[in-house]
Amino acid sequence: MKPVAITGLGVVSPFGAGVKAFWEGLSSGVCAIRPITLIDTEGFRCRIAAEVPGPIAGSARRSRADRLALAAAREALDDAGVDRGDREDAAVIVGAVGGGMLEAEAWHWRRMRGSTEPVPRPLASSFPSAHADVIGSTLGLTGPRETVVTACSSGAASLAMAADLVGDGVVPVALAGGVDALTRICFMGFNALRLLDAAPCRPFDRDRRGMSIGEGAAFVVLEDPARARARGARVYAELVGYGMTGDAFHVTSPHPEGEGMARAMRIALQGAGVAAASVGYANAHGTATAQNDRIEARAMRDVFGEGGLLVSSTKSMIGHTMAAAGTLEAVATVLAVSSELVPPTAQLETPDPEIPFDCVPRVAREATVEFAISNSFGFGGQNVTLLFKRAA
Repeated sequence: MKPVAITGLGVVSPFGAGVKAFWEGLSSGVCAIRPITLIDTEGFRCRIAAEVPGPIAGSARRSRADRLALAAAREALDDAGVDRGDREDAAVIVGAVGGGMLEAEAWHWRRMRGSTEPVPRPLASSFPSAHADVIGSTLGLTGPRETVVTACSSGAASLAMAADLVGDGVVPVALAGGVDALTRICFMGFNALRLLDAAPCRPFDRDRRGMSIGEGAAFVVLEDPARARARGARVYAELVGYGMTGDAFHVTSPHPEGEGMARAMRIALQGAGVAAASVGYANAHGTATAQNDRIEARAMRDVFGEGGLLVSSTKSMIGHTMAAAGTLEAVATVLAVSSELVPPTAQLETPDPEIPFDCVPRVAREATVEFAISNSFGFGGQNVTLLFKRAA
């Protein structure tokens, strides 16, 4: 693929609103996984998640997810200095799964309990596609709009699609990202599958017991590097390659040998003409389930060998933010490359001997990294790897 420049970042995370709060939390190794307040957790073994704190900016008539997405998208555009004229042709690509499900659940819950309290009936805002429409219409982005639904890799897939639109000259600028708010169906479903840890998750730890869920939104602005230089834009990093594969193995489980994961990483490297030995850091999918962490480590070992690659999981601090995870982790990877600081894997006390990598336990690590990858692997083997290069 043709490299594209990352010129704007926007985040709303369990650390609060803004990229600054996000990076300060990650680089300090702070865990934002706490008792849930948004939904009733009585009777569940797990009662924690990584919620976005405080009131979310925006109209209360919009869903929580819409407001998360709008705040992150606005910050990314402002950060990149994309003016009103440039927005007319800009693409909007959003990775989403839950849509406005939190509000739809609240409406249904009250109806089932016979409540007479007036609650607006959820309509179009319930769908994942609503986010792209809200962002485009509110921020004046009148170019192509797409919504990507590939489970936990949706946010990463949105960046890959946007990079193609920019690299192929279809649009001069693209805004791409992912969003998901906490929902009852997600929380209850993962509890029923017994995949959630009652304590904050511990990716790559020998004694890990499951994942933690979270919520948030992240968006990035992508444009042609020459165009970015010509207008004097700050370039955080370049997206120089991506790989997208499907396991075609099971409706939920990944391939046990990580074949599709490894193939996604190799495709990303091959598309950019980058040797595996040149990659210094991997922001792992790292969910903290016993099966997935080992399979991902096996796939990385097949591609990169053992030893030299630094690996960490930001889910140890902000949980698994579902469709937003791929973009939040992409932003973390970009910031790691640009700031020469690799975020840690919090709560990692006893490394799993079957995971042959330095997983940066508990404390961030200074490191100059030329190339870094961000892995996102969705239910059913929907694999996306993004390859970033440090800006000159």
